[in-house]
Amino acid sequence: MKTINSITYILIIAFTIGWTSCSDFLDTVPDDKITGDNFYQNEDDFRAATAALYNVVWWDFNEKFYYGLGDGRAYNLYAPFSDYIYPFMDLTESGITGPLVQAWQSLYNVVQQSNKVVIGISNSPLEEGVKNQYIAEARMMRGTAYWYLASLWGNVIINENPDELVINPIVNTSPLTDVYEYAMRDLEFAAKYLNETSYQPGRLNKYSAFGMLSRIYLSRAGLSSNPNSGTRDASYLELAKKAAEKVINESDYTLMEKYEDLFMIDNNNNSESMFALQWVSNGEWGTNNPQQAFFASGSQITGDDAAWGYWTRATYDVLLEYEEDDLRRRATWMGQNDFYPEINAANGGYTHDIPNDFLNVKKGVVGSNKDNPLIFKQSSALNTYMLRLAEVYLNYAEAVLGDAVSTNDAIAIELVNRLRTRAGLTNAKTSLTYADLIHERRVELCMEGQYWYDLVRRSYYQQQEVINYIIGQQRGVIVPFIYETSTNTVSVDPEGNESSRAIGIIDASIFLMPYPESEVVQNPLLKQAPVPYAFTEERITDLF
Repeated sequence: MKTINSITYILIIAFTIGWTSCSDFLDTVPDDKITGDNFYQNEDDFRAATAALYNVVWWDFNEKFYYGLGDGRAYNLYAPFSDYIYPFMDLTESGITGPLVQAWQSLYNVVQQSNKVVIGISNSPLEEGVKNQYIAEARMMRGTAYWYLASLWGNVIINENPDELVINPIVNTSPLTDVYEYAMRDLEFAAKYLNETSYQPGRLNKYSAFGMLSRIYLSRAGLSSNPNSGTRDASYLELAKKAAEKVINESDYTLMEKYEDLFMIDNNNNSESMFALQWVSNGEWGTNNPQQAFFASGSQITGDDAAWGYWTRATYDVLLEYEEDDLRRRATWMGQNDFYPEINAANGGYTHDIPNDFLNVKKGVVGSNKDNPLIFKQSSALNTYMLRLAEVYLNYAEAVLGDAVSTNDAIAIELVNRLRTRAGLTNAKTSLTYADLIHERRVELCMEGQYWYDLVRRSYYQQQEVINYIIGQQRGVIVPFIYETSTNTVSVDPEGNESSRAIGIIDASIFLMPYPESEVVQNPLLKQAPVPYAFTEERITDLF
């Protein structure tokens, strides 16, 4: 029997929404109802179809790759026995690395399911003004997926008509600049046509799109033919600044008062959450967030045997970043004698009783079913952040900084200091450098799957600098250390011995992932020169 690649397979499987929820966000729709002939007749149909784009299609991306790549490859996360992390942190992944293959499949699942929704709604008899809002919702999902694909693989296949790939799955990639262009056009459409406020908690809105645009414009600014040019495109930096300003000046989003509260199930879809994957905990695989099982250090946290995170720990390198009194450390990493009242609450809370030579993961670890009914074995309903307001603050500051050595911009400084004040830090910044901003990004968004993409963005125009930075992380050395949780102080253990470990070669090749081997076998054009994409719509130019 002839085999087919995953992109094509995604197109011919049934488009289903088959789960229930404790809320009305993910309503049950019979599997046989969602077809091109009898669906997309009213707004309820549109909402049911777009609901799937917040959940199942992202599951394989979220399960392991989200943090395995975003934090493992960035060397925030150390997990020597987890095959979903160590190939990335060791820079030894290949085209058969499981999570890498799953991420490719998941991102194209998002693309093709979004395509199905766009086509279905476009062909609906409803008026354009009604349809555009929901088309915009699907296009934001598709644009976000293409940003990830561009950041990871560079040249990838752009497709907006699933039937074309069914007929001919052997197609060329498009160049990285075109993939960025495509993602930006999707997000710009979303910014124009989404409502100013979400029509349902957790749904995207206009400012979600502007926030994501601030990220994508910032990334696009550095792309050029010379990855060591040291300069960025000023026009895209200005667009990134304007997109962030729209969120900061016009939206209702506000920072949560306490950083640690961002990562509790009861605070899903909070005032800072601009785009989050919406998980439920109902026992159905693919609709829940399984990350706690991979992070929790023991059954005393989860109440069951799904706690495999004892060896999933903070790197010595990332622990050097935390300043004394920075509350973000405790909310991200569990250290010796750290106390968490929300875990094992019925018995007075949980104290993390481990040695002081490593720290386990806290973000994503939410306790047991006794602590919250939305927690089950290998399953919780904790949202996955794709974008929150804190990042938009940092995007604004970086866009203002541009290629300058430092900035004294009052707004940028105020925004960064808001994050630092919330973190319990009293030494306010009076100016900002790139080193200041990359530090804040690493600490603020640690274990939220973002830091590797920050390094990739920098590598577009300061490639050798980033290579030198990664070399300086000393990934090939295991540093024995002692961590003092009360002061966030890490020091080398004088009684320990450093040991070495094998890692991959650190050069320019690390900034592009290998295509999945199975995809290359089925579509050898993946490794051929990219072909420019033929855009069929005009760029939206009246957003600002």
